[in-house]
Amino acid sequence: MPPEDLEKASLRVFLERRLRLIESRLFELSRRYGVANVEELDRLIQSGGLHEAEAFEGYFEFDNLEAERERLEASLKELA
Repeated sequence: MPPEDLEKASLRVFLERRLRLIESRLFELSRRYGVANVEELDRLIQSGGLHEAEAFEGYFEFDNLEAERERLEASLKELA
């Protein structure tokens, strides 16, 4: 296997593994707050269904993880 192919395959495995970890954490957050994404969590807080103090850290973690998931998916598409 040429070194370039090995490097590309290794990077793909790393990105896919990282993506699975992020999706797992997003699933945990979704279950905890009963929402599918950060926008729904924001609406829940805005409507008073959840106090901001209760979801403060979760909101930012959710948002950061969704952004990282998008970056990883874009990187994987570039590798294809």
